[in-house]
Amino acid sequence: MRVYLGLAAKDRRSGIPETMFHAVRGAIEAAFPVPPEVIRSREWHRPGVSMFAWTNEPDDSRQPPLLVTGHDRVTGVNGYLAEPGEVDRLAGMPVLGTEAVGGCFSAFRATGEELSAATAIHRVCPVYYAETPDAHVIGSRALLVHLAAGGERVEWDVLALQSMVRQGYFLSDETPFRGVTALPPSAAVTVRDGRRTIAENPLPAAVPAPETRKRKKELVRDLAGALLATVKPLRAAGDPVNLALTGGRDSRLIAAVLHAAGVPFRATTNGLDTHPDVIIARRIAGVLGIEHTVIPPARAEKKDAIIVDHPLARTYETLRACEGMTSAYESIVGYLPYSAKPTMSGQSGEILRAGGLLLLQTDLSDKALRRRVEVTFLRDPALFSDAANEHARELAGPWRERAPLEALDHMYITYKVGRWHAGARAGSLRRGDQIWPFLDNRVVRAALGLDQAWRLSEEVIYELLGVLAPRLRGIPVEGKPWRFTAGRRYYPWQRRPRVLTAPKTGGGWNWRTSPGEELTGLMRDHVLGRLDLLAPIVKPDEVRKLFAEPVLKKPNQAWHLYTVATMLGGEYPGKEPQGLPRVHIPIPS
Repeated sequence: MRVYLGLAAKDRRSGIPETMFHAVRGAIEAAFPVPPEVIRSREWHRPGVSMFAWTNEPDDSRQPPLLVTGHDRVTGVNGYLAEPGEVDRLAGMPVLGTEAVGGCFSAFRATGEELSAATAIHRVCPVYYAETPDAHVIGSRALLVHLAAGGERVEWDVLALQSMVRQGYFLSDETPFRGVTALPPSAAVTVRDGRRTIAENPLPAAVPAPETRKRKKELVRDLAGALLATVKPLRAAGDPVNLALTGGRDSRLIAAVLHAAGVPFRATTNGLDTHPDVIIARRIAGVLGIEHTVIPPARAEKKDAIIVDHPLARTYETLRACEGMTSAYESIVGYLPYSAKPTMSGQSGEILRAGGLLLLQTDLSDKALRRRVEVTFLRDPALFSDAANEHARELAGPWRERAPLEALDHMYITYKVGRWHAGARAGSLRRGDQIWPFLDNRVVRAALGLDQAWRLSEEVIYELLGVLAPRLRGIPVEGKPWRFTAGRRYYPWQRRPRVLTAPKTGGGWNWRTSPGEELTGLMRDHVLGRLDLLAPIVKPDEVRKLFAEPVLKKPNQAWHLYTVATMLGGEYPGKEPQGLPRVHIPIPS
């Protein structure tokens, strides 16, 4: 994981106040969620412009280096570049931009005259900015930007947190920290001569769905080329890529990409031998001729309960890793020492299928899609204050005016990927920089350029398999049939794509959604004890109703409230809570 922060004076003659340098150096341990003893740092200073960089990478072997220095300039890459040498291209651009560069990254650059940073098309590697009377601050961790701008004191943007309570992530460019804003997707922020400017590039407009077989092949081959370009540099990696492989669509496509690119890889699947994920993954590995390891679930004697961490301990760790951008309802990957071994999964493959918000829809009428836009921003309005609901309506306004298919597609990239995933992945980044082909800057750009309805049909992924590894199309998928096969007529000589479905069992129980009375009581006391802090965004009586039953009926909403209450109550940032008892949760019989 890499962390960057830049400072630029508003008046170069006065320079950057010395207190800001002390604030930055003193804040990194709070803002970088790894043990302080593994943090390495570098600094670069010129009159009126400074760049700081930190990492928990154990050495300087990863490319590009933490800071790439040139004649009177320095460049840093948060995330990874498909071609590490393209850092020189970023360093030499007259105006910093990411449009033509492959990888999953954001870029930071300082010269003797200028400070700038740029996001990729999905901003999953975020950039945040703020200012003081004396300086502009730009960085990759929101808390660090806030503490650099304001010293030790944390001030919350309470109204902005209404989105966190509603959905568990931000549906805006706001952050929990007053005065700190997330840079939009495909945008650049530049500070020159003491003035800050922001340039945004709109997300690509989709071309009409192809009407001929020839045109379909052209569009699919373009997307296949973008996917291949993301992984080709891995052919030179010392270790084979480890792919988490299931029976679904997305990880299968990653296997096809690696195979077509000639990248050595092996696959791992979690599950019992009888589960479709294992059955199908084994067949995929056999067809591709790769090593495949199955990890069965731990078998234990039947027990009537599980023991979990106290909700405050869980929430503190989530806040520390994700900076209040993700609810403690989510399970965040814990810290492990950094590893440079390349790993992949099918995560974020929904981008090639028009995004998770559209995949939730069964009714694709204009009215139903517009309703989905509205509900995304204004979920559970009865729980929220008038001010919070009005703020949500203002945020929804620009999206209401757009064609609903495109709106939901772009909302998924802008918020679900660019805010929720950007926050949640911070946990895993501490362990190493996983390669994300579906989040490659050029892949996302190519995918968004394809008609949403065509992508939603899943025919694009099916056709990609035909280009990259045709034999994988004959292997069943797990779960639901391919969407494009619904209602399609197949002649006797045509092969209908097959599907395997796991038998329904009682294995779907989850303690987060069935919390039991003890955990409900702990969450109730914590939230109701901070109702005065939450009152600007929620109605206290409605919150009391939410916790009125012995066991929570809306546990995800309760977790969101608990997360925000913990922030506003002052438990984060600060020292990790100690001595908290673990919680007993009964397993339903």
